[in-house]
Amino acid sequence: MDKTKKLNIRSLRELLLVGVVMVLCVVWTILNPQFMSFNNISNILRQGSYIAIAAVGMTLVIIIGEIDLSAGSLVCASGLVGAYVCKSTDSLLLAVIAAIAVGILVGLINGVLCAIGKLPGFIASLASMTVLRGLAYIVTGGNSVVWGNENFTKIGTGYLGGIPIPVIIMVVVIIFGVVLTTKTRFGRYVYAVGGNMEASRWSGIAVEKVKIIVYIIMGVLTSIAGLIITTRLGSGQPSAGLNFEMDCITAAVVGGTSMSGGRGKIVGTIVGVLLLTVLTNGMTLVGMNTYWQQVLKGVIIVVSVLADTKSKK
Repeated sequence: MDKTKKLNIRSLRELLLVGVVMVLCVVWTILNPQFMSFNNISNILRQGSYIAIAAVGMTLVIIIGEIDLSAGSLVCASGLVGAYVCKSTDSLLLAVIAAIAVGILVGLINGVLCAIGKLPGFIASLASMTVLRGLAYIVTGGNSVVWGNENFTKIGTGYLGGIPIPVIIMVVVIIFGVVLTTKTRFGRYVYAVGGNMEASRWSGIAVEKVKIIVYIIMGVLTSIAGLIITTRLGSGQPSAGLNFEMDCITAAVVGGTSMSGGRGKIVGTIVGVLLLTVLTNGMTLVGMNTYWQQVLKGVIIVVSVLADTKSKK
C-alpha cells in the first residue's frame, strides 16, 4: 500500500470518528435534551481537557513502542504535591512548579528504566504506578489536602475571556503536540524509533535519549493534567486519577495510534478523546450504570486494536 493510500485511510478513520461523535450527540440529545445545554457542553470540554493533555504525551509514548501505566498515579502525586505546597506557602507559582517537577522526575525515572535499564515500558511504569499510589496514601494517611489560595483553584475552575482555563491549556498542548510530531526533527525521530528501533540506532539516532525525552514530556503533561483535576476537585486526594491512564491509552488507540509503535497522530487522539468524553457524558446523563460504562470502553479498545491490525494487513 503506497503512502497516499495510507494517509487516506487514516484521514477516513478520523472522519468516521467525527461522524460517530455527531451521531452520539444527536442520540444523547433525543434521550436527554439537557445534553446540548451550555453548562453540559462546558462540562464536556473541561472533562476532555485534562484527558487530552495527558493523551498527547501518551500518544508519543505509544508511538515509540512503549506504554505508560503510571499516568493515573502521577495525576494523584503531582496534584497532592501542588496542593501541599500551595497550602504551605500560599504561592500559586511554587505550587505549579513543584507539581511539574514531580512529573519531570517520574518521567525521567520511567525513561531511564526503559531506555538505560532496558526494562519494558509496561514494567517500568507499573512499578512507578504502584510506588506513587502507595506513597500518596502513606503521606496523606488517606486524607484530603485543602488549600486556601483561590487563584490555585482557578486552574481547574476558572475562565479566561469566557473560555475555561483548562480548555485554553488543552489547545496550547495540542498545538505543541502537532508541531512536535509534524514539523520537528525530534518528531521524525520519535516515529523512526517506534517504526524500527535498530534501524534508527544504525542511522545515528540516539534512541535512548529519544525515549527518555518522550517519557519526560509525558510526565510534564500528566502533571499538568493532575493540577487541573486536583484544582477542579477542590482538594488533593490520594484516590485521584484511578484508571486515568486507561482513558489516555483508549483515546490514543481509538484515534489510530498503533500499539506496536511507529504510527499515530495527535489529531486522531484528540478526536478519540472527544468520542470517549461525549460517550461517557451521555451515558451518565441517561443514567447508565458506571460498570457498564467501563465494559463499553473495554470493548472499544478491543475493536480499535482489531481495526488497527486489519488496516496493517
